[in-house]
Amino acid sequence: QVQLVESGGGLVQAGGSLRLSCAASGRTFSTYAMGWFRQAPGKEREFVATITRRGGSTFYADSVKGRFTISRDNAKNTVYLQMNSLKPEDTAVYYCAATLRAFSTDDAEFGSWGQGTQVTVSS
Repeated sequence: QVQLVESGGGLVQAGGSLRLSCAASGRTFSTYAMGWFRQAPGKEREFVATITRRGGSTFYADSVKGRFTISRDNAKNTVYLQMNSLKPEDTAVYYCAATLRAFSTDDAEFGSWGQGTQVTVSS
């Protein structure tokens, strides 16, 4: 329904920062709530952050609250994840996803997914 492409991943030192971007196609970007999820090797995919259609509300996993910030620019069809104070346990493939629900933290409710971008945090 919407095509998503993540970028901005890479290698960073613990305590450093990284900004992920997710570019969406189409003229209906503002109809989707957006989310970020991550999956580390050998672990299940987990929720990271979500933002409502117009950016009026955000919600974060406890593990990243206070360190990560999700935002969106509907004029640019882009959602961002600013990651500060990175820890080795943040190492994972990060995925951007879109849902027609007004709000969700459940990956089963997100119908469109990007390819993922690798984030590696060294200690």
